[in-house]
Amino acid sequence: MSAASAVAEPALRVISRPRDELSDLDRSDLAQRRLPTRAEVRAVIPDHCFEVSTGRSLLHLALSLALTAVPVVLAARFLPLTWAWAPVWILYALVTGTAGIGLWVLAHECGHGAFSKNRWIQDGVGYVIHTAMLVPYYSWQRSHAVHHAKTNHLTQGETHVPRTTATRGYSSKVGFRQRLGRAPYALISILKMLVLGWPAYLLFGTTGGPERGRTNHFVPHGPFASDLFPARWYRRVWASAAGVLAVHVALVAWAFSAGSIAPVIAFYVGPLLVVNAWLVAYTWLQHSDHDIPHFDHEDWSWLKGAFQTVDRPYGPVVDLLHHRIGSTHVAHHIDHRIPHYRADEATSAIAAAFPEWYRHDPTPVPKALWRVAGDCLAVEDGPDGWYYTMQ
Repeated sequence: MSAASAVAEPALRVISRPRDELSDLDRSDLAQRRLPTRAEVRAVIPDHCFEVSTGRSLLHLALSLALTAVPVVLAARFLPLTWAWAPVWILYALVTGTAGIGLWVLAHECGHGAFSKNRWIQDGVGYVIHTAMLVPYYSWQRSHAVHHAKTNHLTQGETHVPRTTATRGYSSKVGFRQRLGRAPYALISILKMLVLGWPAYLLFGTTGGPERGRTNHFVPHGPFASDLFPARWYRRVWASAAGVLAVHVALVAWAFSAGSIAPVIAFYVGPLLVVNAWLVAYTWLQHSDHDIPHFDHEDWSWLKGAFQTVDRPYGPVVDLLHHRIGSTHVAHHIDHRIPHYRADEATSAIAAAFPEWYRHDPTPVPKALWRVAGDCLAVEDGPDGWYYTMQ
């Protein structure tokens, strides 16, 4: 197999259910559908979709590394570090960060055990990449596993768990949107979530399950003690924190060596902010929208929750750069052992076998993001689950 054929991806063909108008959303039939068993879902996914190839994973890693390195090298060679060139540096950050999220996705795959059968290679790659991006690898591996185990659970879920209309502060949020106007409110929500959402989650557990309270991915006990990090995980959490601290020290040393913080901000911080924004946008849209229900303990089941994530149309270029993380996420939640280069085939199989459960929203991503940011404030109890209000 050539390197080109190893990283090329076939076009994904899935069953979409158009929904251009919110009034057309049908929330009433969820309880009437027969939920398949895990065995039935597993049976429709071809066995080879679970085959992990270290060589193929490394080829994808090499591609993402090259695509991320090219703009860095060009900027170092040709871009003056002056305010007059600030617009070009912003473009550099957008390009480099958009390529860099591909590396983030591959480290995410390491955390799921879908990168290599060799644990040393897998955790080595994952730890280095995530640490370089200030992500505590083992801590996030654990919290993300909880996210997969409790997807769309209203109180025990992890990341982008919605608050209810009974939550303190909901009426104030509605009033603020009414005073400000929907468009300004949506813009502020997008900026706040994409810029602050990721560090707020790592440091304080923002958007995590309300049963866990405040959590911290660097300090697993004391005021942040919860079941998110059992005692047996403490050493791994500290190892993750130590790596992130080392990167901070290296960044400070870089600034001192350069005699200015400017190159650190231009070359590193700008692209990292874009990486974080992509990450939050993906997870936000994978688990939030008007017709995506969340469930309380009595109604929730693992498979029902897994089927409530949604695939969206990011287009061939973004799919190539980001290893289809946004267009094959349903299959990823159904079985995270599927490597990304086999997820399109698994997605097509799931969509064909269970069209009444598989979710693919063809709404353009910017339009969907605007809708979610402007309208999805809190959920309220309905006949088939807890849905975002339509106010």
